[in-house]
Amino acid sequence: MASKSSIDYEAIPVTALNCSVRKKLGLYLNPANTVAADWRTVAEIMDFTYLEIKNLEKRDYPFEKVLTEWETRPEATVANLLSILEKAERKDAISDLKEIIDDDCRKYLERQQRKPVQVPVVDSCGPRTQEREGITLYDDPLGLTPETFDAFICYCQSDIQFVHEMIKQLEQTERNLKLCVFDRDVLPGTCVWTIASELIEKRCKRMVVVISDDYLDSDACDFQTKFALSLCPGARSKRLIPVVYKSMKKPFPSILRFLTICDYTRPCTQTWFWTRLAKALSLP
Repeated sequence: MASKSSIDYEAIPVTALNCSVRKKLGLYLNPANTVAADWRTVAEIMDFTYLEIKNLEKRDYPFEKVLTEWETRPEATVANLLSILEKAERKDAISDLKEIIDDDCRKYLERQQRKPVQVPVVDSCGPRTQEREGITLYDDPLGLTPETFDAFICYCQSDIQFVHEMIKQLEQTERNLKLCVFDRDVLPGTCVWTIASELIEKRCKRMVVVISDDYLDSDACDFQTKFALSLCPGARSKRLIPVVYKSMKKPFPSILRFLTICDYTRPCTQTWFWTRLAKALSLP
């Protein structure tokens, strides 16, 4: 394999593989299969215990979780992952996905070659580096492959139940989107304003704004919304998507009045709500 592409897979950590590769590997390995090996066989070869595998069976996307846990181990290289898939006799997955795996590996090597010496920068939250590292739960601690998301969710605490429903509908279904939910995904001890800016600008393709009466009183939501709007004047990139999920007593925010709303309050359109929102978040 490596001879054809001249890529040294042994030198590349599994963290170099992006979300797209992981999701597509999951399409091969998540379904229970009586003919070919599934994620359980792969987990066994990775030395997961019987109890660990039984607990992972409760997850909607077990292979992705297996990969996330395995990649923290010192042996978690792309070479070993390919070897494990071969031992599990899943050469079909290797063959079909080799091109995009190689693409991620090349991008990783390019980043390694051009990665500059990081110079400390001082802001209102103290010294930092040009590229922030280890700010989210599954971030690469070395900062080589920052965790990325399909959408940043802007919400206030009183709307957290609807955010849980959003997670259920968009992440834990066949839609398989990846949301950045601040309370769940961001590590404690970081500067709220600076980290939110980096996530919105560099890590998330889009931002969903959960609009409610309480949202209008939230300084954090106000900052996040205005920052996102500053990145896409005129909404040319469909970067910001307002969502209304319950009736409001206060006027709708004027800065968002020119954007198309995803409205959950109308029973006649609720059937299409999640499909429309998922499609908007899936655009390139």
